[in-house]
Amino acid sequence: MVEVVLVVAVGLLVAGIVGSVLPAVPSGLFSLAGIWAYALFGSDPLGPLAIGGLTLAAIGTVVVDHVGGPVAAKLSGSSNRTALIAAVVGFVLLFVLGPLGIIVGVIGTVFLLELTEGADMETAARRSIYTAAGVLGSALAQLLLTGTILLAFVVIVVVF
Repeated sequence: MVEVVLVVAVGLLVAGIVGSVLPAVPSGLFSLAGIWAYALFGSDPLGPLAIGGLTLAAIGTVVVDHVGGPVAAKLSGSSNRTALIAAVVGFVLLFVLGPLGIIVGVIGTVFLLELTEGADMETAARRSIYTAAGVLGSALAQLLLTGTILLAFVVIVVVF
C-alpha cells in the first residue's frame, strides 16, 4: 500500500516542477517542502547525504528563482538601481497582468530606465533583451533543478 506521506511529498515535488515555469509560484520551496515532509514523516529514512543534497538543490532553485532577471540586468551593464527597480516592477505587475507582467515589467523597466539614464535606443534594447534571456534562463534552470530533485527523490525512495 502506498503511504500518504509519499504521495504528499511527490505531489509537492511535482508542484515544484510546475512552479518552475509559472511566475510567483515558489518552485524551490515546494520541492523543499516535499523533501522535508518525507524526511520527517516518511516510513523509510532518506539518510543525511540524500537530505543534504536534495535540500541544497532546492535552496539553489530558490536562489535562481529570485536572482535570474536582476542579475541578467546587472550583467548586461544596467545599474544596481535599474536591476532592483525592474525586479520590484516585475513583481508588482505579476498581480496586474499575471505571468506576462513579470516579463513586461522587467524588460520594459530596464528599457525605460536605460533611456532615461542616457543610454541610446540600441543599448537600452540590448540590455532589455539580455534581461529577458536571464528571466527565461532562470525558468529553465528552475525546471531542470526541480525535475532533477523529483527524479533523485524517486530513485532514492522507491529504488533504494
